[in-house]
Amino acid sequence: MPRHLTKRSFRLAGHATSVALEGAFWAELEALAQQQGQSLAALVAEVDTARADQGLPLASALRLAALAHAQGQNGG
Repeated sequence: MPRHLTKRSFRLAGHATSVALEGAFWAELEALAQQQGQSLAALVAEVDTARADQGLPLASALRLAALAHAQGQNGG
């Protein structure tokens, strides 16, 4: 795994999974979760559920959520 990526593990729909993202994306996702009053794991699960209709990889969906939050849009 490239050094600039940080891997985090979650349980989604009863299955263990891990996602590797750049630190800036994790920081933005943590800020979004805090703003919404939820844990990072809950936010990841929410994004995972929402991405099913779009057919996006989880890492891509999380980056888009982080970008939307950074741009002041609804990131969830």
